[in-house]
Amino acid sequence: MIEDARPAGARTEKPWGYELLWAKTSQYVGKIIHVNAGHALSLQYHRVKTESVYLAAGRVVYEIEEGGRLARRELVPGDHLHIPAGTVHRVTAIEDADIFEVSTPELDDVVRLEDRYGRAGAPATTESGGRGPGEESGPPGA
Repeated sequence: MIEDARPAGARTEKPWGYELLWAKTSQYVGKIIHVNAGHALSLQYHRVKTESVYLAAGRVVYEIEEGGRLARRELVPGDHLHIPAGTVHRVTAIEDADIFEVSTPELDDVVRLEDRYGRAGAPATTESGGRGPGEESGPPGA
């Protein structure tokens, strides 16, 4: 049987831009994340969720935990990253950017460590309408 992969929530406005949910199944989620120039997502990690990202347009800087420290990687269109569960990361747009994200389906699994928009430590609201853990604590093993 073919599972319905139609969007469950479509577009969700965010303080840094928006997310366009284009696929949601029991095994994966597909999103387009649009980040406005000069804006950044939270410094965050996921307890269970694993994601892969592909930069389709614009320029961004990813801060991503490597060897116990945050490394900065500038991405240009065509670049991609895999972000395993437990990895601290943040993306900041140098130019308006469109990021394709495919992940495991745990949409509410966001632990915000820092946030420009006052959301660190607060429960995360997602396109599913649910609340994530959102507590302000270190990543697993930290």
